[in-house]
Amino acid sequence: MTDNNLDSPTPETAAPVSEAQKDRVRGALLRYRVLAWITGVWLLLLVAEMIAKYGFGVDGYGWVGVAHGWIYFIYLIMTVDLSIRVRWPIGKLIATAIAGTIPFLSFYFEHIRTRDVKAQYDL
Repeated sequence: MTDNNLDSPTPETAAPVSEAQKDRVRGALLRYRVLAWITGVWLLLLVAEMIAKYGFGVDGYGWVGVAHGWIYFIYLIMTVDLSIRVRWPIGKLIATAIAGTIPFLSFYFEHIRTRDVKAQYDL
């Protein structure tokens, strides 16, 4: 068994997944994916605002940080929702949650988490 598969059950130990459970996971995954992208875009806008403010003295875009904060909060809720449904270990949840605070990382984590969940639940 490789290190990448330690967090997901093997086919021999995985319980059969009902269609209703697959639908719930599919919905949670979609919500997570949408919020991961929105959070990533707003984080990039926040970085651009910080560069404009501290690098060039341009003010007037303070609302970008507030918007990103609220969007990140919703991203956290969607990440926890998905992690509960797919039974991620706490470390995987924390790493995925932190991904919304580092530019470009939410896009990468969205890709790998989506790939893993789709493979695990045959979506």
